[in-house]
Amino acid sequence: MQAEVLAVDFGTSNTAVAVTGPDGQVQRIAIEEGCDTLPTAVFFPPGGGAMRIGRAAGEALIAGDEGRYMRALKSVLGTPLLHETRMIGGKRQSLANIITAFLTELRARVAQSLGACPDRVLSGRPVHFHTNDPSRDARALADLNGCYRAAGFTEVDFLAEPEAAAWACQQEIGDQTGLIIDIGGGTSDFTVFRAAGGRVDILASHGIRLGGTDFDHSVSLAHVMPRLGQGGELRREMGPGLLPVPNAIYSDLATWARIPFLYTPETRREVASMLRLAVDRKRLERLATVLGEELGHELAFAVERGKIAANNGEAKTRIAMGFVEPGLSAPISFGSLDLALRDYRMALDQAIRETLRLSGLQEDQIGAVILVGGSSLMRLVSDLATEILPEARIHRSEAFTAVVDGLALAAAA
Repeated sequence: MQAEVLAVDFGTSNTAVAVTGPDGQVQRIAIEEGCDTLPTAVFFPPGGGAMRIGRAAGEALIAGDEGRYMRALKSVLGTPLLHETRMIGGKRQSLANIITAFLTELRARVAQSLGACPDRVLSGRPVHFHTNDPSRDARALADLNGCYRAAGFTEVDFLAEPEAAAWACQQEIGDQTGLIIDIGGGTSDFTVFRAAGGRVDILASHGIRLGGTDFDHSVSLAHVMPRLGQGGELRREMGPGLLPVPNAIYSDLATWARIPFLYTPETRREVASMLRLAVDRKRLERLATVLGEELGHELAFAVERGKIAANNGEAKTRIAMGFVEPGLSAPISFGSLDLALRDYRMALDQAIRETLRLSGLQEDQIGAVILVGGSSLMRLVSDLATEILPEARIHRSEAFTAVVDGLALAAAA
């Protein structure tokens, strides 16, 4: 099949690609066998072995293979961290190099599936990579453009992700006015649109830098990090009194994109010094174990699983941490989850209301709310949408593929 434009939803957590066939129908490309999406993750064996991506990367981590696992690569676009070089996979490379390698592998898999990969790409992008920072926002877009071109694409265009989702859902909601709420791994985007006669008119779009990885960060700090010594105290090396345990290591350990950069001799020396002065040595020994055995991503996955279970209302949920210490766990409930995410509820409320203000419409003029992105399935999101827009019908279908479907349709329009 020869296609002119490749639609790519390069997400913080998951990636999907699609084209539009001669019949105008969207064809998602299984870039992993039997799957429409793959995790945006990579794994580098030590000493320069072949990079693994997607589920293979996660399987290598879970199996305990030697190497470096990385996720949430998109979140560093527009930041200095993107171009810092580190020893990864046996050579010095930057996260920009790694994103390019990921897109290059994506391009090769598309070519294998279709016979050839289009040189043109229409990529999704958040409304804003960075909230209230136009210069960093522009830098992030230029960074992503550069990675696509370095991967071999000669023409790169972008469409805001919630606007793409509006293209995909027009058949489902019919001729009416809707609100897209697209909450991915790193950003939350909102679009008010009007669908009529097979056309989509965008009335307003808005976005903030807030996503599922931020949810995980807060859940981790509230439930898990205290069991590793966060909030504890250290004796002074000289004189009486106590000092608080520094928080920076815990914040980085709760941040997907920063976990790999904690595995350094400097960080381990800092923790060893803290251990020597710790009032509660046992908890800090757990932190030393996590860093020494490079268990940060296992911890992050455990937090993510606990968050999902609590969001689904499962009783007696605990975040399992037995890989750090036998029998170790942290309780989590829907109530404690809701408390940990309280500030984010306020930010999402303000963003939805700002999108409505920009559209010039009132709440009762919105007929449908379409939830897009894995983190939109959090109950706080649907509860908030119902609270603000009680007359609108909530749609949850195709949460993980609406953006790539819409990109393919928009590319063919």
